[in-house]
Amino acid sequence: MSTKQPLLELSNPAGLYDPTANGYSHVARVAAGARLLFIAGQGGENANSELSSDFAEQVNQALENLQIALRAGGAEVSQVAKLTVLIVDHSHERLELFGAALHRMWGDAPKPACTLIPVPRLALDGMLFEIEATAVLAG
Repeated sequence: MSTKQPLLELSNPAGLYDPTANGYSHVARVAAGARLLFIAGQGGENANSELSSDFAEQVNQALENLQIALRAGGAEVSQVAKLTVLIVDHSHERLELFGAALHRMWGDAPKPACTLIPVPRLALDGMLFEIEATAVLAG
């Protein structure tokens, strides 16, 4: 009897520090035959192109936008293998705000692999946060 391998396996190998408290996993393994869904960077603007000047509000809106894009592609957050996060004027306080929002979105489930990149500026004036994702779908 063969055991079916999950499409996406998130893990933290022995020998590396445990990143769970920081809201990500070190490794995202994708099974052969899976399809990948790429979500472009989502910022904090709403459907009317309005952008709050508040960092936390931008993070919450960007994560909502990410969920909308994932659903449009036939995926949900549990299928996200990799995130890339861009933060203007990165600080420990901004990292904590993002981490708390990520935890609300993923709950206690393993978080995807993630790279956070501090940047001096993003595409739009006043844009402080952007997040892109790669999700895994059945083949």
